[in-house]
Amino acid sequence: MSPGELVRAFYDEVWNRNDAARARELLDPAFRFRGSLGEDRIGPDGFIAYMQGIHAALADYRCTVEDLIENDSRAAARARFEGVHRGELLGFAPTGRHVAWTGAAFFTAGGGRLTEVWVLGDLDGLKQQLAG
Repeated sequence: MSPGELVRAFYDEVWNRNDAARARELLDPAFRFRGSLGEDRIGPDGFIAYMQGIHAALADYRCTVEDLIENDSRAAARARFEGVHRGELLGFAPTGRHVAWTGAAFFTAGGGRLTEVWVLGDLDGLKQQLAG
């Protein structure tokens, strides 16, 4: 798979389906992840725990790739993240509100798998929505 195909699978098949098994297929065993909420995780299991925490806090969680560029081993995506706030998130108790924020993600691939993802998200915009 090209880096762009890996990115699409990462969002569509892993994040949007909350699919841990698919994550283990797409992510390198030494995978490094920095999420849009500012947390760092190592390995597929570290990433999966982060992903499951997001899905627990946000019902109907969805990632949408809005723009994607790639070369032989890297890709960058502008994405939209959204869901219904049903569990504690960033210190905010559940509000029941639909929240959405944007982010930029930078991917590195090797050996047919993602080896690193670094995401920067609009946390100020998200916190404003959570605060009401």
